[in-house]
Amino acid sequence: MESYYLDWGNLLLRWVHVITAIAWIGSSFYFVFLDSSLTPPVDDDLKKQGVSGELWAVHGGGFYHPVKFNVAPPQLPPHLHWFYWESYSTWLSGFALFTVSYLWSASTYLIDKSRMDWAPASAIAVALSFLVVFWLLYDLVCRVFGQRKHGDAIVGALVFMLVCVASWLACHWFAGRAAFLLVGAMLATTMSASVFFWIIPGQRKVVAAIKAGAPVDPVHGQRGKQRSVHNTYFTLPVLFAMLSGHYSFTYTHPQNWLVLILMMFAGAAIRQFFVMRHGYKLGRNGNPLGYAVVGVVAILAVIVWLRPVPSSVNVGNAIDSIATPAYSTGAIGQKDYKKVQSVLAQRCYMCHGEQVQMKNVRLDSPQSLRLHAQNVYQQVVVMKLMPMNNATGITDAERLLIRQWYEAGARTD
Repeated sequence: MESYYLDWGNLLLRWVHVITAIAWIGSSFYFVFLDSSLTPPVDDDLKKQGVSGELWAVHGGGFYHPVKFNVAPPQLPPHLHWFYWESYSTWLSGFALFTVSYLWSASTYLIDKSRMDWAPASAIAVALSFLVVFWLLYDLVCRVFGQRKHGDAIVGALVFMLVCVASWLACHWFAGRAAFLLVGAMLATTMSASVFFWIIPGQRKVVAAIKAGAPVDPVHGQRGKQRSVHNTYFTLPVLFAMLSGHYSFTYTHPQNWLVLILMMFAGAAIRQFFVMRHGYKLGRNGNPLGYAVVGVVAILAVIVWLRPVPSSVNVGNAIDSIATPAYSTGAIGQKDYKKVQSVLAQRCYMCHGEQVQMKNVRLDSPQSLRLHAQNVYQQVVVMKLMPMNNATGITDAERLLIRQWYEAGARTD
């Protein structure tokens, strides 16, 4: 029953997390587009009010005319919309999902004993430290170098180095799937922390100054804009880290840390193209197409690098060489249930047998195996996700046996 309720919690939290993430990322992308597309106001009245930029747009049958005030408007309206709950809700639902999916069952999903054989409590503590330490270092880099000459370039280079180090450590300390997700959660935590500790507090100070009739310090807007721009570059790398868990060829590679770094770099480069393209259309900067080309080339390079190597293994010899007598005899052409059953008994029954049915999957009877045959084939053979972190030591020959059995019709008689 615990597994059943955890699955429901995982599903519902994932649903909420995706909904709130869409809202947060959507608003972030929109405001980056808006800032990049604003043009100086034409109307004299807008100029007198302190408007620094305006945009005319049409959407959904209506015309919109957003304007941006330089530092602060002359007076505040009675209703002011704040953009922060999108960020907070995304982080809260994401952390809850991370807890249910990985921290709750750390020994299964977080720990890979072939990499680091430590106690679940230690693994959890180190995983959580990634979220905190990276934020503290990132924040320190921004405060020390952010306002200096060429500050953006310096901050970008140092943050990239931090991400590389964190990716290497995560992939050497944790199970590959968990490591990718952890790096994504680390960046997402930094994004939300920037909103919580800098962007919103700065905006509150500006609002308080306007209400008090005091001069507004422009530094709050500058800091908020800096962190907001950083957030938009984190977005595509975070999304890749989150989605990669469904594709084992990324995080199971021996150099999975490099795969992660290259794909996140590609995402940031492509995002740079989209950030600058609006300014290019207005003649403010050069053609940013080169950034997109660099990102696409990096992705193509990873695709070529990770391509499967044609196997020279002889199917019959591979199966006959399996060391378990129960299914090491007989012709592979039979592809009978008994051989597959023996593999499943060793590798799968402990989590999908009579005593435990994780994900409500039971494989220890002909009827239940037939019911889940396609799922077994996908998880064990195609994606190689199961057994989780290969905790039971299934071999390539055994995966091959299951493949042959499934492709022959998955008979259980």
